[in-house]
Amino acid sequence: MKIVLKSTWILMILCATHSFSQQTVGLFLNDPTSFQGYTLFGNNTHTYLINNCGWIVNSWISEYKPGNSIYLLENGNLLRTAQVEGAFDAGGFGGRFELFNWEGDLLWTYTYANDLVQAHHDIAPLPNGNFLAIAWEKHSETEAKVLGRKFNGAVWSEKIIEIEMNGTNEARIVWEWRLWDHLVQDQNSTLANYGVIANHPELVDINYIEEGQETSGNWIHLNAIDYNETLDQIAVSSRLFSEIWIIDHSTTTLEAASHQGGRYGKGGDLLYRYGNPQTYDRGTEEDRKFFYQHDIRWIPDGYPYGGKLMIFNNEKRNEASSVEIWSPPVDVQGNYLLEETKAFGPEELDWEYSAPGFYSRIMSGAQMLPNGNVFICEGTSGRFFEINEENALVWEYINPVNRNGFPVAQGGTVKFNQTFRATRYSPDFPAFHGRILTPIAPVELNPWDITCTTIGPVITGLEVSSSSGIYLLGNPISAEIHLTVAPQHFGSEIYVYDQLGKRVKQLRTNRKQTQIDFSNASPGLYFLKVVNDQGFIHIEKVIKK
Repeated sequence: MKIVLKSTWILMILCATHSFSQQTVGLFLNDPTSFQGYTLFGNNTHTYLINNCGWIVNSWISEYKPGNSIYLLENGNLLRTAQVEGAFDAGGFGGRFELFNWEGDLLWTYTYANDLVQAHHDIAPLPNGNFLAIAWEKHSETEAKVLGRKFNGAVWSEKIIEIEMNGTNEARIVWEWRLWDHLVQDQNSTLANYGVIANHPELVDINYIEEGQETSGNWIHLNAIDYNETLDQIAVSSRLFSEIWIIDHSTTTLEAASHQGGRYGKGGDLLYRYGNPQTYDRGTEEDRKFFYQHDIRWIPDGYPYGGKLMIFNNEKRNEASSVEIWSPPVDVQGNYLLEETKAFGPEELDWEYSAPGFYSRIMSGAQMLPNGNVFICEGTSGRFFEINEENALVWEYINPVNRNGFPVAQGGTVKFNQTFRATRYSPDFPAFHGRILTPIAPVELNPWDITCTTIGPVITGLEVSSSSGIYLLGNPISAEIHLTVAPQHFGSEIYVYDQLGKRVKQLRTNRKQTQIDFSNASPGLYFLKVVNDQGFIHIEKVIKK
């Protein structure tokens, strides 16, 4: 298929011409060896699904900013977190969950935020249709002192809940794990949770504090969660402990509050922890592996490094990030190995990526792709890129959406385009089955000439379209769009999209001239797409006065 995008003189007047500016956003590189798929991202009220050429194939609009993760489900629905006001004012706050269908309709929503709890950062969809969520849980200074905390002030502990979606705004919490049930301290021997910290790596020291956090209640700061169906285990990332924790999901809620039960016999105690053995007094700063990491995930079986764990290590060195893969040591029964008095292994990583200038202090993520390439979101710069097995760059894209939610024009300056995470989906992902993923337009405004090959259509550069037999009469327009088409395009489908990729008009033409009522449309930039029966696609920019 061929996509023709026509440039108009109006846009050339309104926007800086390409000959006098440099590329700033959108697609920078799409090497043939990159993994061809679809990338999901959103840093504001709009969520975009783009192909490898950076063209929108679908989008969703919410009334809320993400808080922070977004997932495309196998049935084509979009499950996203959202920000709502609550009692927890810290980076990554959420508190609301939303489910949209493929067409963008809101199917379900639920709020989990009040004076004592608030969901934040990440969720993990489950095979049974439920999802896991991490949430802050506030405890008073008095409650904390009862458990031996030596610092003053209220404490934000953490919990994990499994949510079953019901109706349009109802939910049922069907499973829960609370960190508050798995704490140890060595300050007060009269309390039930007293113990030598090094003797209890399965518990979390209530008095371990990252330097500078002594007066902050935000003590753990979980920022990511993942689920392994084969193991029935949950992995979470604690930014302020610089650790990964793994717990048993096979427990009941009652067992999860205890130290026994479940497949692995340890209740809700930590099965494994890795990254910073200082947290349980079995190492020093020299033994530390992780530094404020994000995006813990198991690599799927059948992929390169399948079954291993992967993170984005935000501050591995001074103003330098890395992506790392490692293998937790296990016995034949699948239990994590730990030698007496030593820290959890391994001592060495299986794989690591770093590069000059590669750095994101917060957010970010990394994903192993089926072909062995690695897809990376460098969060603070809004940069998404893919590297091959030789660590060479094969795909690169800069998020063109500012913090205010509006895309910038190509050549313009994008500010605050930070992105919590981006995800690449394979073309055989079940959500795409039976759906036509026709490219609509790039996310950025006034896109540059590009020649780009991707799944399905071939996108060519900006062209004068007189030979196409499709003519837009008058631009800018006021009340109507007037379109003239040659006979070979009679019966074509006509679509009109706004600049964020949302379809606002659809009709079929069977004659030479077609008028489209546009009197109720808001002023701004739109894209008109004509698709004939032979699969020819023509796109025009339309400006509504």
